[in-house]
Amino acid sequence: MPIPVESFFLAPGGQGSLQHRLRQMVTEGILSGRFRPGDRMPSTRALAAHLGVARITVTLAYADLVASDYLLARGRSGTFVSAAAPDARRAQPLPQDGPRADWPRLLHPRAQGLPRPDRPRDWSVYRYPFIYGQADPELFDHQNWRACALQALGRREFHRLSADCYDEDDPMLVEYILRHILPRRGIAAVPSEVLITLGAQNGLWLAAQVLLGPGERAVMENPGYPGTRAVLATTGAEVVSVDVDDLGLPPDRLPARPKLVVTTASHHCPTNATLPLERRLALLAAAEAGDFLILEDDYEFEMSFLHSAAPSLKSLDAGGRVVHVGSFSKSLFPGLRLGYLVAPAPFVAAVRALRATVLRHPPGQLSRTLALFLSLGHYDALVARMKAAYRLRREVMTEAILRHGLQSAGQGGFGGSSFWMRAPEQIDTEELALRLRADGVLIEPGRVFFDPTRARRNYYRLAYSSIGPGAIPEGIARIAQALA
Repeated sequence: MPIPVESFFLAPGGQGSLQHRLRQMVTEGILSGRFRPGDRMPSTRALAAHLGVARITVTLAYADLVASDYLLARGRSGTFVSAAAPDARRAQPLPQDGPRADWPRLLHPRAQGLPRPDRPRDWSVYRYPFIYGQADPELFDHQNWRACALQALGRREFHRLSADCYDEDDPMLVEYILRHILPRRGIAAVPSEVLITLGAQNGLWLAAQVLLGPGERAVMENPGYPGTRAVLATTGAEVVSVDVDDLGLPPDRLPARPKLVVTTASHHCPTNATLPLERRLALLAAAEAGDFLILEDDYEFEMSFLHSAAPSLKSLDAGGRVVHVGSFSKSLFPGLRLGYLVAPAPFVAAVRALRATVLRHPPGQLSRTLALFLSLGHYDALVARMKAAYRLRREVMTEAILRHGLQSAGQGGFGGSSFWMRAPEQIDTEELALRLRADGVLIEPGRVFFDPTRARRNYYRLAYSSIGPGAIPEGIARIAQALA
């Protein structure tokens, strides 16, 4: 039967080109079951006139849909919904009658207590988003990333894009990390000592799984990165939190007999303190004396713009006791989900085998796109632009914080992309965050960073990676007003 032309409309404010939106409109109609196989589509002339678009736009959209087997062209008879198109009636769920599985009982207890991010998914619509870790589209190099992505999709790169590489990584990406990323951190390594991960979180998880088990002890910083606490909890090991001070993790406060110590030495999460060289050497000496390992989360190393970055723990590691985990999430964009792990070859081999069991290897197309972006110098230029922008935003935020009498609780002497803040003792920053959200302001309550048994509720984090300098003063003023 013919589909009435009135069944088609372009919603205002849609994303993408007219041709893309037209294709999407037709495919959604087919997938929803409104348009059935054999139904005749309106003519290109009639649909173009109805929608107020050029006829060539409809013609090209129809041609793409024919090529994708959603539509079928029958010469002078017209264009029809293809019999090969997906049929929504075949995708209906089966009726769920009878007894249901008791999933809360069947899940392992370790899987039931894992935290989920409590952030608005629509953070970008807020006028004052002091939210950490999101990319700023005004700073990103869209044009060169797009060019590298297109090159990675080309015929010359097709094998790297499409092949099952078993447990191997993109050699071009590994080579760039070895020659350019690691030397900045003072690290010398060979390919067998590097593994590509799906971001730092994945690197932390892989390392913890092969190093820890029930009955063993892991140490982390307090406050510290909540993701680390969740990762360590999945191993069944005892997790001990050590309070940090203005200089980061104090090696002389470590408990007895740890198997693993996790630290963010470059920029402590969330206070931004950079672990001094003396403490780094003391921590390495303690690891040698106590026969434990160190998991170094290279948190925001690239964002050292106030002073030169300190050498990584791994660069000082003469005994092979440090596992170094890095990521491109903060310097590029978090949705990339690519990072790396550097450690002695026997450890990397074990982690590589675990990774292959879980996900084989990272996506080839993304890995090659990143490798091209890095090798052509675009990454260095982007990091330099971000450092300049962050320096300006930090200056603006520092001035606004001082003007309104807010209290910073972190050091941040090397840069970073956020401030660690302390509210008066009686303030619950989770309640404060809800009140501010109604005023267009997003902050991050600090309770999740603390050991749950010793949680502090009057701390919060303000990031400036996702908010322009022009909006910062008013956003800080609204926070001060809510606190007052």
